[in-house]
Amino acid sequence: MTLLLVLFIAIALVFDFLNGFHDSANVVATAIASRALPPRYALLIAALADFTGPFLFGVAVATTIGDEVLASQAITIPVAMSALLSAIIWNIFTWWFGIPSSSSHALIGGFVGAAITGFGIGVIRMAGLYKVLIGLFISPILGLLVGWIIMKLALALGRSTSPRINVFFRRSQWLTMIALGLSYGSNDAQKTMGVVTMGLVAFGVIPSFHVPAWVILICASSISFGMVMGGWRLIKTMGGKFYRIQPIHAFSSQFASTAVILGSALFGAPVSTTQVISSTILGAGSAERVQKVRWGIAGQIVLAWVFTIPATGALGAGIYLFLLPILK
Repeated sequence: MTLLLVLFIAIALVFDFLNGFHDSANVVATAIASRALPPRYALLIAALADFTGPFLFGVAVATTIGDEVLASQAITIPVAMSALLSAIIWNIFTWWFGIPSSSSHALIGGFVGAAITGFGIGVIRMAGLYKVLIGLFISPILGLLVGWIIMKLALALGRSTSPRINVFFRRSQWLTMIALGLSYGSNDAQKTMGVVTMGLVAFGVIPSFHVPAWVILICASSISFGMVMGGWRLIKTMGGKFYRIQPIHAFSSQFASTAVILGSALFGAPVSTTQVISSTILGAGSAERVQKVRWGIAGQIVLAWVFTIPATGALGAGIYLFLLPILK
């Protein structure tokens, strides 16, 4: 039992690492593309902020993921392990092809697929699932809108100034990127914390769901290490394929992303940072000129978002059927 618990935690931390590796582009791509920071400095600063986030803003998202989506009888090691493995496979697949898909969608899809396969649809707590899905699907719309508004305000404020305003927007990204890293840590790192704590309850290590301090520490460390390593294929997609990002676009999208992600985290609603940051980049670009944005690239990413939950749901179901006889 102890060996299996160690294996489970190790798989969770692999997912956490890949989440940071996969999503590093979200936090740093615009700062790199606008030449506000060199890539390695950007990744290091973002990783330190990411590590700090859950210690500053609590673990409301972890509680939602680990305690509000599935009924207690479905909180088993085969279900959780299937969800993690399906999300890991999907993250590697989308990273390889440079597609900024959602790790959050992948994890939720894997959980739902595995739980329904093992226990039927009745084990899904619909209130908790609705909370997750609303956060995941509404947040990109908010990101687009807030990105558009912030960019319009930035354009209005900078209209009567000299081109040196770009120096302000470039240097300000030190602060906005740190804030975005903090918000990322307060959201994404907590998903793995919730899964690990769920496993601890299933193994009987703790009597009820509460996130131990050591779980916060190892999960925050793992995702931050993944971010330092950097998913360069995705950084290229996020930083340059939508349009040519200038300091004003980077500043506006980072500010808007921080507002949406941190606000959601404080309410305990997990969101896809990939979706939010992509949409704020699109919002900032379209606020200047709609034709500026390469909407075809955005369409490809939307397709990835649409297919992530069904794909990982099927993967989670298949992996659960494979693991069940082994883990009995």
